[in-house]
Amino acid sequence: MMAIGEKDEVDARGLLCPLPVLRLRKRLMASPPGTRLRLIATDPAAVIDVPHFCAQGGHRLIGTRDLAGGAREYTVERGPLAPSAASGLTPRDI
Repeated sequence: MMAIGEKDEVDARGLLCPLPVLRLRKRLMASPPGTRLRLIATDPAAVIDVPHFCAQGGHRLIGTRDLAGGAREYTVERGPLAPSAASGLTPRDI
């Protein structure tokens, strides 16, 4: 497991479905298994979309928490068997 730093944050505030999950997926695909990222989203649909994305993509939803301004933070760990950018797949393929 890798520590989460500021560079490991996907800021999707103000974006609507499906953009928060698409940005998260792009970053996860470029990361090694075990990498943890924080997604910050204000889209109310993210509460459904992020857990579904994790379940379908082989990632692990570590936790969520409410933030100021109506934002919500989702901590996601890239799964060991999830496709990567090195596999030749693009976000469009998944």
